Amino acid sequence: MSYNRFTFAFLFLFFSCIALAQNARVKGLILDAEKHPVGGVNISSQETSVQSDANGFYEIEIPSNKKVSLIFTHVSLKMMSLTVSLKTNEVFVFNPIMSNSEEQMGEVFVSSGNRKRVQGITSVDTETIKKIPGANAGIENILKTLPGVNSNNELSTQYMVRGGNYDENLVYVNEVEVYRPFLIRSGQQEGLSFTNTDLVQNVEFSAGGFQAKFGDKLSSVLDIAYRKPTQFGAAFEASFLGGSAAVDLVSKNKKWSAVTGVRYRNNSLLVNSQDTETNYKPTFADIQTNINYDISEKWQMSFLGNISQNKYLYEPLVRQTNFGTADQPMALAVCYEGQEKDQYNTYFGALKTTYKASPSLTLKLIGSLFHTTEQEHFDILAQYRLGNVNAEDPENTSAVDFTRGIGSQLNHARNDLDALIANIELKGIKDWKESQLEFGLKYTRESIRDRVVEWEVIDSAGFSINPPLVVLPKNNQPYTPYTGPLLPYQNIRATNFNTINRFSGYAQWNKQSEIGSSQIWYHLGARFQGWNVAGALEEGKTQFVVSPRAQFAIKPDWDRDMVFRISGGLYHQPPFYRELRDLNGVVNPNVKAQEAIHVVLGNDYNFKMWNRPFKWVTELYYKSLTDVNVYSIDNVRIRYVANNNAKAYAQGLDFRLNGEFVPGTESWVSFGYMKTEENYENKGYIARPTDQRLKFAMLFQDYMPNIPSVKVYLNLVYNTGLPGGAPAYTDPYLYQNRLNDYRRADIGFAKVFVDASTQNTKKGWLKNFKELAVGLEIFNLFNNQNAITNTWVRDVYSKNQYAIPNYMTSRVFNVKINARL
Repeated sequence: MSYNRFTFAFLFLFFSCIALAQNARVKGLILDAEKHPVGGVNISSQETSVQSDANGFYEIEIPSNKKVSLIFTHVSLKMMSLTVSLKTNEVFVFNPIMSNSEEQMGEVFVSSGNRKRVQGITSVDTETIKKIPGANAGIENILKTLPGVNSNNELSTQYMVRGGNYDENLVYVNEVEVYRPFLIRSGQQEGLSFTNTDLVQNVEFSAGGFQAKFGDKLSSVLDIAYRKPTQFGAAFEASFLGGSAAVDLVSKNKKWSAVTGVRYRNNSLLVNSQDTETNYKPTFADIQTNINYDISEKWQMSFLGNISQNKYLYEPLVRQTNFGTADQPMALAVCYEGQEKDQYNTYFGALKTTYKASPSLTLKLIGSLFHTTEQEHFDILAQYRLGNVNAEDPENTSAVDFTRGIGSQLNHARNDLDALIANIELKGIKDWKESQLEFGLKYTRESIRDRVVEWEVIDSAGFSINPPLVVLPKNNQPYTPYTGPLLPYQNIRATNFNTINRFSGYAQWNKQSEIGSSQIWYHLGARFQGWNVAGALEEGKTQFVVSPRAQFAIKPDWDRDMVFRISGGLYHQPPFYRELRDLNGVVNPNVKAQEAIHVVLGNDYNFKMWNRPFKWVTELYYKSLTDVNVYSIDNVRIRYVANNNAKAYAQGLDFRLNGEFVPGTESWVSFGYMKTEENYENKGYIARPTDQRLKFAMLFQDYMPNIPSVKVYLNLVYNTGLPGGAPAYTDPYLYQNRLNDYRRADIGFAKVFVDASTQNTKKGWLKNFKELAVGLEIFNLFNNQNAITNTWVRDVYSKNQYAIPNYMTSRVFNVKINARL
């Protein structure tokens, strides 16, 4: 493998000057009149020539800062030509449609930069998403390698961005906002992410300072577009963790097209690698479809549908966790009785129609419906023994030779939730010569029916432990009798039937201009939202917020290809149902919108190294938050105080270097520093639950030098420890604790039998495949012990409490096969 090349590249960036090649690139997809990809098209200039591959893709390098004519020729189609003038290192995407009846000629003087660079958007290649290994592979797995994006739970698809929590991220699929289940409290319960990688066409991500056209959240936007197929195709994947299948369908007249995917996942392989031995029978499955219909050249319709069923059947048996020091090794041994039965069924449908009223005006009408029925039922009795391990017998670490404490813990829950969320939205885009107006209006109705019944009883050395925040007679058993009432250690009971009506809208003006010979871009806009919560014990007030936002970017007329950006504004997050519910499960209808002022400074630098393209992105950000709704995080469950009695801030610096460290493959290195603190009721600033100071990640693709068909993929993440691990009732101002650093490396090896470069050379049964690969994946390569929470156990004799780490998954091997027809 080419690790020396990678190391040299990284050092070369920091300690040397970079020589720039004075070239640019033109690339794209070539289609015929029936929208089929065309392979074998010759694209030539005076300096060089290339051919499009079997999928119609091409890329050609041309001299910059001068007119260059490109000639497109094919044996059965008419010639076409294009004249371009590009800046140094600029990439121009040109997707021609070649006709068999007439020649086409065009001249393009490209003076605008890349839209994504200007807006501070990170674009993720869909092929990279499919290849990179991870315990929960997919789009979120790749996002966690980007700077500013943190997670310490490989079983979860949730992520935190620049000091925000899991509820502060927007996710759109085909311009429709999607939701995740409400009651999930641990990563191993999650199952499948909404987004199906097999159906994805484009993935764009913004970590802050995003535009007004996106919704009302505080942290990030993930904008996904599903594929609109042009010909029949099929894909299949299978592994020890489950499988998926997808099919592309197109009608003969090309008016109808559809892409449909089915997925199944079983986390047993990962869950069984943890400390707790279980009978674990999960069933995570879903089916998604995206159907498109072209009514006419001006009018199109599409339907996005999803049905998901996640069943989580969990019966813990025994557990032993070793901890302590080398001088005093200790162990917690637990025997369990009971089981957990959870089920999350979601149904989602969205209908979108797009009408081009004129060449400069496009209107869209989008309606969506999301329905989820969730249950979380468990009765689990844990009987534990805390003791010392025989340090003189390192081979027998399971033997506990002295018991320091015994006890039991009974957890009970009967939580049920039924939620129905309906949206209807009108959006429009009006174009002028050098500017554009985007606008939209949206109505949302959320109907929530929720019952919470949770209690926990703890018994230590033969007597019940009283709840921590309730004043009761002192319990000094077994030395003196206890005469007070017996109460559960924790007890939450609530029934909520709430309806939330929301009206929101936005307007955004986009303009491209010049200052001297430098190119500039403006994006100015504002959002508004009004909402009311009905059905609570207290009458809810109607609330209203306005959020102005702006972006400015400039590309100086320099030899070096740089873009400078500043973006930000006032961001609001009106409360969703989870944010309205307090620690006792009761809804407070007058929780205010959290407010944040964002300022993001960015620099985007494209350059050549080893005559290959690279990009260096730097972003400096600051957020000032008021009306903060403080919370605690237990695994992936967030519990809010629901009173807006805090203020906070987040600040940090992100770096990302990506490019072709190995020719033909994209890799990147990310580094981030972030600090976020909150001040609750003017008690002073302390670390927020998401205060993950340092983050380093590397995503690296390579191949065996002598066997290029054997690919290697490395996914490495290091995060410093999050605040947490303290008992849920603990006042964070009295007890600040951090979990250990999160360290994880996943590696994958794949033998590629067929891909785009070899398809035409294969014979026999292999010629039926466009892609075929078999791979081996090793999750948690170095077998690091990462803890997600702590279990607190009392030693009744010494009155000490011990934090027993709840470890995530250990090293796991997986075999995977991918095929595409």
